[in-house]
Amino acid sequence: MFKNYLKIAWRNILKNKGYAAINIGGLAIGLACCLLIALYVKNEYAFDTYHEKGDSIYRVVHHSSPDNLDDRWIWGNAPVGPALKSDFPEVLEKVQFSGRSDILLKNGQHVFQEGDTFYADASVFSVFSWPLVAGDSNSALEAPYSIVLTETTAKKYFGDVNPVGKSIDGVGGRAADGKYTVTGVMKDVPANSHFAFDALMSMSSFRQSSPGIFDAWGYVDFYTYFLVSDKFNLDAFQAKMPDFLNQHIDAEQREAYYYDLSFEPLSEVYLRSKAARQPGVTGSLTNIYIFIVIGLFILVVASINFMNLATARSLERAKEVGVRKVIGADRSGLIYQFLGESMILVFLASILGLVLAFFALPWMGNMIGREFMKSDLLNPFIVIIFFVTALVTGIVSGSYPAFVLSSFRPVQVLKGVFKTSQHGANLRKGLVVFQFSLSIALIASTVLVYYQLDFMKNRDLGFDREQQLILDFNWDGDVLNNIEVIKKSFQDLADVSSVSLSRTVPGSHFPAAGTEIETYEGQMEHFEPFIYEIDEDFIPHYNMKMVAGRSFSTDFPADSISSLVVNEAAAREFGYSDPNAIIGKKFEQWGRTGTIIGVVEDFNYLSLHQQVAPLTLRQVPYGRYFSLKIKSDDFQRTLTEVKRTWAEVAPHRPFLSSFLDESFNEQYEADTQFTKLFTVFSFLAIFIACLGLLGLATYSAMQRTREIGIRKVLGAEVSNIVTLLSRDFLKLVLVAVVIAVPFSWYAMSKWLEDFAYSVEIKWWVFGIAGAVALLIATLTISFHAVKAAVANPVKSLRTE
Repeated sequence: MFKNYLKIAWRNILKNKGYAAINIGGLAIGLACCLLIALYVKNEYAFDTYHEKGDSIYRVVHHSSPDNLDDRWIWGNAPVGPALKSDFPEVLEKVQFSGRSDILLKNGQHVFQEGDTFYADASVFSVFSWPLVAGDSNSALEAPYSIVLTETTAKKYFGDVNPVGKSIDGVGGRAADGKYTVTGVMKDVPANSHFAFDALMSMSSFRQSSPGIFDAWGYVDFYTYFLVSDKFNLDAFQAKMPDFLNQHIDAEQREAYYYDLSFEPLSEVYLRSKAARQPGVTGSLTNIYIFIVIGLFILVVASINFMNLATARSLERAKEVGVRKVIGADRSGLIYQFLGESMILVFLASILGLVLAFFALPWMGNMIGREFMKSDLLNPFIVIIFFVTALVTGIVSGSYPAFVLSSFRPVQVLKGVFKTSQHGANLRKGLVVFQFSLSIALIASTVLVYYQLDFMKNRDLGFDREQQLILDFNWDGDVLNNIEVIKKSFQDLADVSSVSLSRTVPGSHFPAAGTEIETYEGQMEHFEPFIYEIDEDFIPHYNMKMVAGRSFSTDFPADSISSLVVNEAAAREFGYSDPNAIIGKKFEQWGRTGTIIGVVEDFNYLSLHQQVAPLTLRQVPYGRYFSLKIKSDDFQRTLTEVKRTWAEVAPHRPFLSSFLDESFNEQYEADTQFTKLFTVFSFLAIFIACLGLLGLATYSAMQRTREIGIRKVLGAEVSNIVTLLSRDFLKLVLVAVVIAVPFSWYAMSKWLEDFAYSVEIKWWVFGIAGAVALLIATLTISFHAVKAAVANPVKSLRTE
């Protein structure tokens, strides 16, 4: 019996190749999308899970405000780590990293500036699972000026030679220049790590060069992680912090500024941390939920599409059912037969879906910057989930057509008076409305996502970021000793209109500075705003606007020792709603005292995910970056001239350049990846939904074949018949628009909450979505409507 069912099912599939291809293709695309989304979600949740002691690792979060989440940083002071370990027996070990340290490493002709390097405690390899392939992990980072390289970095400088015991020159970084001894080579940090680096240097090197900051609770430059015992209780540990801080920070400091601690388990660092100044990448739970929902949408749409196409063929198979019942087939046998056909289709769709996912995996990896292995598809968990999903999809989507087809009455069918129920027609229409509601919501969301991304990349940020060439010399001493000569060499170039020197540039790293500013009452109030250290040309070079007072100027020599400029946000933070009122007020900052001479208009030096934070700017004679304003459109020629000049003035350093607009927009790389992935999956969901509409259009045209023939005999034009067949479907799409608008508006409003600066959701977003949906629906329906309208009426009248 079962073998017979399989034969009949297979023959029906071969007999109706077009129907089978659409059904199998739609389901295959749906299942492939769900599989790829499942891999993406699994990858996101897998971050940092490779650490053997991961469940016992926590890190410190530093608070500088009791309520403002923006004032919670991972980047903090050094003494908190040793103090936690010494005061609490449940803290078994602590590991501290410096802030990211760019350093120029040299080994003969191999000279590179490494950006992803950190100074780390010797205990790092006993806490984190970063295995060494050469060297002793227990002592690799104990001695000053020792360095552990990743395999990729070691190969870059030493080729295939074992570098352990060899030396490499280090210029820059947190420690004084010197020769580092390679004490270990470790495997490259896994891609699913929130903390990635190319080399680790001993923290003792940093301490030897700057011992004072390791005891300073107010100096910020460290990331602190710690390993806890099995009996560790986070809530109980957190409750001990007030007494802990009172014991280690004197009362005067505690009164001067707010400081508190909280802690994050390593398992929550990547997806759930809301703190700023992260040491590496973080993910987005919101984006994961969005893709899970899209995956479910696609699966539901594919299932609905399957049901609609199956019931669209019910008229074709009605007589088959009637004959089978007359010769003795019972309903359960017919249900098994039709369900078996559905399961065969689903099985074929599953195999095709796996093949599609296999070939799409590298493409998706490139799109989102992840490395997926083909073997990931053979992960037992993924395989089981995939085939269980396929089985459930097949049963759910195949059951309805099986029960409908098996319920036909043989007498009515064989007499030719068979009609489908109104309930079934309404259900199919409801399914199409549901499909297109999802589709329109996805179209509207896609438009809005692109609108927001374009807004972020092109918004006026309050400074001139176009045609700004940035040169990074990483605090090189020889360059700093020759600053004025180098600046003039660049200014003399015909294609360079202005040059500025600064410690940082918008979109790059910058510190915070303990600052006291005089209030209205004449008291000095402490705060820790961010700081830009710049030369006198920086503000006019970037075309920033002064809203009160003046900028730095060579006409005022004292500006470099006793003047400060703040942004509007900083003025408001110290209680000055009128920027002019803060001019002339006293300040103290990093050993410098003087008066505030100007207020610069707020400019977005951070990502648009964040509000403009309080910022101070002070004039200094040093820096790390040259900013060159280019006035030529021939960037390649200008770049060649600048590079030639650099080779003349700083032949000992590599030429490291970037354009500010490009480097600033790198902050939105994750948003760009999300947009691409969202668009692709939304398009596929809409495509599958169109197949569902095609199924209903086919069903309707077949059901009204005789009516169409009569209308043509009575003189109806093709256009009249096409309108007749299309009108009801377009009404369904309009109903879907009404349903989709509030749903997508709410969902996207929630998504935009992650941005401090976002677009307004305009009516035309939904207008575009509705128009696109109507166009797609019209094209889809027109295919069968025109085909039915131009058919020979004689054949149509003979149909029933």
